[in-house]
Amino acid sequence: MSTQETADFAFDRAIALTEQEPGVYLADIDAGWVVGGGVNGGYALAIIGNAIRSFLDASGHRDPYTVSAYYLSATRPGPATVTVELRRAGRGTSTVAATLSQEQDGERVDRITALATFGDLERIDGDVRTTATPPELPPVEECVLTSDAPEDFKKFVPMLDRFAMYADPACMGWAEGKPSGNGMIQAWFKLVDDRPIDPIALLTVVDTLPPVTFEMGMPGWAPTLELTVHVRTTPAPGLLRIRHETRNFAGGFFEEDCEVWDSAGRLVAQSRQLALQPKV
Repeated sequence: MSTQETADFAFDRAIALTEQEPGVYLADIDAGWVVGGGVNGGYALAIIGNAIRSFLDASGHRDPYTVSAYYLSATRPGPATVTVELRRAGRGTSTVAATLSQEQDGERVDRITALATFGDLERIDGDVRTTATPPELPPVEECVLTSDAPEDFKKFVPMLDRFAMYADPACMGWAEGKPSGNGMIQAWFKLVDDRPIDPIALLTVVDTLPPVTFEMGMPGWAPTLELTVHVRTTPAPGLLRIRHETRNFAGGFFEEDCEVWDSAGRLVAQSRQLALQPKV
C-alpha cells in the first residue's frame, strides 16, 4: 500500500514510497535530482526521512529533529529500498536506524545508512534565544536564478530545474571564472511548483546550494561522506534564505555548514557535512 495517497507536487512524487512490509519501503529514485556523479544527497535523505515518517506515523513522531547520514556509495536513479528499524521509542521522541540500498550487478548495495530521532515539532516550546543572524541577501530581482544556467551545465546538474534558487551575485564569481575565495554561498530558495517546505523537505534544502568549493576555485562534484541535519521548526510560507560556509579545507576534505531561515526570520534548519574535495 502506498504511504502517500496523494502526490500533488513534484517533490512528493519524487519521494513517494510503497510499503512492502513493516519497516521496508520501495522507492523510485528520480533522475531529475542527479548532480555530477550521483543523486543529490539531500534528496536521497528526504526519501529516507519519508520512510521514517511513515514508519513512526502511529506514534505521532512524524518530524525529524536530527538525522545523521553516512554516504557509502553513489545513489543512482531507479529502484531503491529503504529499511527502517526502531532503536528506541519514548514519549517525546523515537530513534530509528535506516538504510537506503539498491541492487547492482545482482547484489544489494547499501548507499546511505542513517540514525535519526523524530518527534512532533508542534509540541516543542517556542522559546528562542539565539545569537545567529540571517543571511543578508539582495532583493530577489537582483539575484541570479540558477535554473538559467547554460544547458551544458544543467546536463551536469539537472536538479537545478527542480527548484527556484536566486543566488547572491556576490557569491557567483565562480560562474564567470572569478571565484571570490571566500568559501561562502547564499541564496533565496523555493521548490519549483511552490510546494510548502515541511520538515522532510528541509532535509533536501540543506544540500541544494552549489558546494562552497566553487567559490574557492574548485568546481566539480564534491561527494558527501557524512551529513547531519538539525530541524528546528516548520518554516513559515514564503521564500527561504540559505547560507553555506566552510572554515577549514585540509587533506582533501572540507566541512560545509548550512543555515536555513524562513520568511519570518527564524532559523528553521542547520546542517554540517564532511565532503571530499572536487576533482578539478
